[in-house]
Amino acid sequence: MERTVKTPGPDHPITVEPTAGRVVVRAGDRLIADTTRALTLREADYPPVQYIPLDDIAAGVLRPTDSQTYCPYKGDASYYALSAEDGEIADAVWTYEKPYQAVGEIAGHVAFYPQHVRVELDGDA
Repeated sequence: MERTVKTPGPDHPITVEPTAGRVVVRAGDRLIADTTRALTLREADYPPVQYIPLDDIAAGVLRPTDSQTYCPYKGDASYYALSAEDGEIADAVWTYEKPYQAVGEIAGHVAFYPQHVRVELDGDA
């Protein structure tokens, strides 16, 4: 299957910047991540997304799934199930293992669907 690759620009801007301060991710009362190395991705009119380094995710809370999607601006996304207090949530977390160059900084990071976790920002993010 041929993939269209699009470059961010004035009609669809994307920026990736270090998040100021600390980012904590929780599923209920369960600590999922705690980092000062998060990245904030801002894309067009979408809400900002925190990308958390995989190294800062609690051990045992992520399990790879077979799900995949494609974004013409970022590349192929793969997914993880999230182990939460009430059980496993399928495809609650995504990553771009080999993102396109325009967003290359997010390699090695994951992001969370906000309906499944609480993302707490402590700083000037």
